[in-house]
Amino acid sequence: MENKLLCIINEILEIKKEKKVDKLTLEWSLRDDLGFTSFDLAELTVRIEDEFDVDIFEDGLVDTISEVIAKLK
Repeated sequence: MENKLLCIINEILEIKKEKKVDKLTLEWSLRDDLGFTSFDLAELTVRIEDEFDVDIFEDGLVDTISEVIAKLK
């Protein structure tokens, strides 16, 4: 699951022409550390829903990688 999430995040970073990450750090903020905008978060939501059939923002905002992973479990 974490490897697939890493792939999804790297695909979004590639579209943004940002440097890909080698591994995920649980404490990373999607906005502050990865530089995700509202548009990027929407893209992340759609891709995660397609892959895992889970709406990570269903119960409110998520900010960190660990919060995303918790929603996927």
